[in-house]
Amino acid sequence: MRSFRTLAAPGEAEIRVQGSRFLALASPIETEEAACARLAERARRMWDATHHCSAWVLREGIRRANDAGEPGGSAGAPILAAIEGAGLLDCCVVVTRYYGGVPLGIGGLMRAYGDAAAQALAVTPRRTGTLAVRFRIRYPYLLTGAVMRALGRSGATDIHHGYAPGGSRGAVELAVGVGEEAILRDLLQEQTGGAVEPELLGRTILYALDAPTAGV
Repeated sequence: MRSFRTLAAPGEAEIRVQGSRFLALASPIETEEAACARLAERARRMWDATHHCSAWVLREGIRRANDAGEPGGSAGAPILAAIEGAGLLDCCVVVTRYYGGVPLGIGGLMRAYGDAAAQALAVTPRRTGTLAVRFRIRYPYLLTGAVMRALGRSGATDIHHGYAPGGSRGAVELAVGVGEEAILRDLLQEQTGGAVEPELLGRTILYALDAPTAGV
């Protein structure tokens, strides 16, 4: 997996079924700790609610669903299904219920929790994350043109220009997609005659907002 879709910001929705209120909060997250913190924050803010049910999906394959006291499979599973149906990763949805006095049954609960989660996800902007690798390149000023040609052909992005310590050389930091590292190295080898080597800085994720969906 080199790219994935996630949320660009939190989003909320509320539905009412037979007097019960279901308030859904959809959020982008990157770790289970962040998901648990969002759930705990919701429980603190809405301390008088009946249930705080949740689900989350992380890009490394972790999937959680929590019924929080509702009948087994009636809350967490439909919330999780809403996230997976939307094709999202690094995403958490918490659905808070205020009981309205009328039992809904397992089927009614599944519909209510799933609908609330789906509505929160539907109104929330999306973005695409691309897995990338960051590099730093230090080069003599005489090779500036050669280095820039290599970068232009490599598909490098998120480029930041600067100076190497001492001011005698140029420096640039950039990112290339995971799996494209060899292309960058080969182009630098070709353009500079092997005089410039990229320095690996680590992994990162580059995000871009998705185009708005018509009617949303």
